[in-house]
Amino acid sequence: MVRAKKYVVCKHFVGVPKRDDFQIVEEELPPLQHGQFLVKAEYISVDPCQRSFNKHKEIPYEQFSYQVAIVIESKNSEYPVGTRVVSHEGWRDYVILDPSSRERVGIPGLDTIYKLPDLQNLPISYGIGAVGMPGATAYFGFLEICQPRAGETLVVSGAAGAVGSLVGQIGKVLGLRVIGFAGSDDKVQWLTGELGFDHAYNYRTVNLASALNEAAPNGVDCYFDNVGGEFSSTIMAHMNQSGRVSISGFISSYNDDPSETAKASIVQPPILFKQLRVEGFNVSKWMDRWPEAFKELTQWIKSGKIIVKEHITEGFENIYDAFVGMLAGENKGKAVVKI
Repeated sequence: MVRAKKYVVCKHFVGVPKRDDFQIVEEELPPLQHGQFLVKAEYISVDPCQRSFNKHKEIPYEQFSYQVAIVIESKNSEYPVGTRVVSHEGWRDYVILDPSSRERVGIPGLDTIYKLPDLQNLPISYGIGAVGMPGATAYFGFLEICQPRAGETLVVSGAAGAVGSLVGQIGKVLGLRVIGFAGSDDKVQWLTGELGFDHAYNYRTVNLASALNEAAPNGVDCYFDNVGGEFSSTIMAHMNQSGRVSISGFISSYNDDPSETAKASIVQPPILFKQLRVEGFNVSKWMDRWPEAFKELTQWIKSGKIIVKEHITEGFENIYDAFVGMLAGENKGKAVVKI
């Protein structure tokens, strides 16, 4: 018998998630049935969506997220011992998986099981980061919605995060002028110094309109939005005719009381008069094409065209700290927990 631990969300979050919103529950896992296999988590992901989906889930629920795990016992010939898999089974150290089962933890469309892609000797943690769901989010959310063209100007908000840092670098690979906004001077220096952004600004200390006038005097063609709020209203007002906006998230208001969410300037005038295309997305819509993204991203990383940064926290008991730290912007690149 294997004794496993998992995080269960026992309260809806009010403001910043609190430690007592979670319980760590222990359970004995049953013997394996035909077609099942037992995995041990090696890396667990903490992501903004774990905050944004909270109010839409019925309490209590097991905290979902992606994890990379290794098979340690198997009754499924397709997944022998030693195979590494990616699943959406969340904040737990051991779990029994059955690819044929429709019972899943997490968000419909994302709660799948697949073998870890061929990372060509890159760190296995990339399987829940740059070569995982965040990588697919950056790849498809930018390429499919923004449809970028060389020479255009791209703005990325939340540019030092797991998704934003990849979007900006993909933009540079494709020949765009890239402007990023992040929450600290250190992140700004990382974006322009190591990642090659043309311009980057600390949104906490600059006047956004003035920064856009300086960095994008001829306007913005593509905007990849991770932030929302007044920030995004200002950028949309600075966009060119037929600009494209890809909405990946709105982290600026994830912790707000829904009844007291800050108001932002209306965006209908620039959308209408500049004929902008504004589209939100869930990356699950391209799930069958994820391998396409993973192959391209792996090649870009191996060739040095994309640099990957991870913020690694160690220890199952520290997942909560990694989660709230990520929400507070403590990470550069992808936040993961090593188990």
